[in-house]
Amino acid sequence: MVARGLTFYVRKTPEVEGATPLVCVNGGLLFDHSSLWPTMAPLARKRQVILYDQRGRGRSQAPPGVRAARIEHDALDLPALRRALGIDRWDVLGHSWGAGIAMLGSAADLDGVRRMVLVDPVGPTGEWLPLLHETALQRLGEPGRSELAHFDPLALHEPDPALHARYARAFSPAWFANADVARRYTPKLVESTSGAVVASRLRKNGYDWTDRLRALDRPTLVIHGDRDPLPVTVAASLVSLLPDARLEVIPDAGHMPFWEQPERFFPLVESHLADNAR
Repeated sequence: MVARGLTFYVRKTPEVEGATPLVCVNGGLLFDHSSLWPTMAPLARKRQVILYDQRGRGRSQAPPGVRAARIEHDALDLPALRRALGIDRWDVLGHSWGAGIAMLGSAADLDGVRRMVLVDPVGPTGEWLPLLHETALQRLGEPGRSELAHFDPLALHEPDPALHARYARAFSPAWFANADVARRYTPKLVESTSGAVVASRLRKNGYDWTDRLRALDRPTLVIHGDRDPLPVTVAASLVSLLPDARLEVIPDAGHMPFWEQPERFFPLVESHLADNAR
């Protein structure tokens, strides 16, 4: 699929007549769509589900001048992909940093978006970023704590793909409330130059999307695990900013409630995306 001059890898489930398609935007900045697939397969029973690899990740083409990559470039790919797929209107689900891409992309494409689901999303500003490393260290047991402590988070201000990959791997257990589940989902070492550039720029410079997100008036469900090291207060600040949003906190879940509490997660999403939803 070609959009904005780049070739994107896109995965689609079969169309469902009369149902609004759902695009899922994965988080992590380094990773491809497989972090949400086949996890989101239950949602494909009632609608077409679309996933894609962001520019320079997975099987999607890297942009020229990759050292200039920004999350805003990823965001503008979202409406471009909708148009390239010939879809008039879709629902949008974003996880973590993917929720940031989903919000920025949808804010630039309001007529193309019906409803949104934001799962353990990043906040409207980067105020949470400097605290995350220490929070993770406090939550991890050994040997995970020592492994993560080996990293200086300030070194992530540099766009070193190998460093960002190793850090993401070391940080991974802290995202989970349940250590047994964490062991089942240890990520591969994935290097992405474009992802590392985007991540390093956000870490170094911070961000403030407040003004852009105030216009994002699509009905939005924000889901957040109560034991996510990214605190629930971040999700609450987002809900207070968005014109039509509500927060659902899932108990005994970390940053990946779709893995740790699927029996709670999927009914919430289905209810929000139903055609007769408020």
